[in-house]
This record gives sequence, structure tokens and C-alpha cells, in this order.
Amino acid sequence: MIDEKELEKLKEEVVKALKTIYDPELPVNIWELGLIYDIQITAMAEVVILMTLTAPNCPEAEQIPVEVEQKVKEIKGITNAKVIITFEPPWDRSMLSEVAKFQLGLF
Repeated sequence: MIDEKELEKLKEEVVKALKTIYDPELPVNIWELGLIYDIQITAMAEVVILMTLTAPNCPEAEQIPVEVEQKVKEIKGITNAKVIITFEPPWDRSMLSEVAKFQLGLF
């Protein structure tokens, strides 16, 4: 089992990994796009990520979650990773971070 401090460190590493995954249609990573709704890490260092896609019929609907699981599993100390896809609430532009808005020229 891991302590609270280690959980926070692992969560930071998960976010760092998520920032390396890009939506293939936009030049912005999935974290800044606001596609990640929640990250839970158990005391056994298992990660569960609740995320969405920009649209239910997104052509990358199968690839992005697989890439998320793979990159998170590569983090030292993580024992397993699972992605749950949801469309509630549906993604919209209000979920973009300030960084994403800047990158997309939406200011």
C-alpha cells in the first residue's frame, strides 16, 4: 500500500503522461482539451481515469483510451490502469484550459 504523499506524486506523473497524448485532429493534448474528468488512484497504485472524447463518433474513439492506459501503465509505481469513457456531461469548448484556448487561437 502507498501513502497519501506517494498518491499525490503518482497523480502528478499521471497528469504529466496525459499531457503527452494529443487528439489527432487538434494540436492540443487531451489534458488541456479538458477530456479528463477524473483520476482515481487506489492504495494499491491502480489508476482509473474517467474521460470523454470531443464527440461520440470521434474516429479515434478506440485509439485514445488505449494510448492513455498504455502510457499510464508505463509510469513507475503504477500497477494497473483502466479508462472509462463517458459522454456525460458532453464535452464542449468551455472545458478547454487557458493553454488550449491560446494554442487554438480562441482568445
